Amino acid sequence: MMISKSKLKANMLEVFREIEASGEELIVTHHNRPVLRIVPIRQGRSIAEAFADLRGQAVFHEDPDTPTIDEWDGV
Repeated sequence: MMISKSKLKANMLEVFREIEASGEELIVTHHNRPVLRIVPIRQGRSIAEAFADLRGQAVFHEDPDTPTIDEWDGV
């Protein structure tokens, strides 16, 4: 979304509410040249939310807590 400085100044609260609701960034222009980017702050997701679509898809062929000391014997 793009808006001129003058339109932003006249409608700032309305524009900010729209950005907050939509989550879109806003490019502010001056004489049709981009000069600012306004980006909404996104709330962080929990680990459970971030990996929810992968839940139950991991396959372990051995115990993931098994020590890997044997791999380092020749080093």
